[in-house]
Amino acid sequence: MTWTSRGLRGSTLEDLINRTNELYREHGLCIVQKIPTPITPVKMNEDHSQITLAYFDQKSTVDYIGSVQGIPICFDAKECSVNTFTLANIHEHQIAFMEEYEKQGGISFIVIYYSHLNRFHYMRYEILHNFWNRMIEGGRKSFRLDEIEDGFDLLPHDGLFVPYLDGIKKDLTLRG
Repeated sequence: MTWTSRGLRGSTLEDLINRTNELYREHGLCIVQKIPTPITPVKMNEDHSQITLAYFDQKSTVDYIGSVQGIPICFDAKECSVNTFTLANIHEHQIAFMEEYEKQGGISFIVIYYSHLNRFHYMRYEILHNFWNRMIEGGRKSFRLDEIEDGFDLLPHDGLFVPYLDGIKKDLTLRG
């Protein structure tokens, strides 16, 4: 599989988030784990030691789940190479999971990496849900960069590549 293949989309973003998670954990700030994407093996090599062909199971929840100082969080990592983010990159079952998570007192969000701008953005679930509802009601099936919420860009600092705790802090402030 080559770097440009569809199967490796988002790998850079996930690697940066995983490194950020390690630093957060080392400093006792939070514990967040990557949820493996469920796959169904189709073909194995001759000695059955390696999967050579598989397909992704359709339903998974989100990419990451954890706890920040006792607050449950879940989020998905999305990469975008243009100024318009297509909502087809998010699945209905993911929206449903994040909504249920919020109802249970957790915080749900997505991290979007606009790769062509080297820009990370924390999108609160409430904002994502508004875009989703607009689509369901017959509106745009995407949102533009100029529609995202101001003040939620994630600027790397102190060795943190994707400092999503900064976004959570602002998110909590807006929740009251």
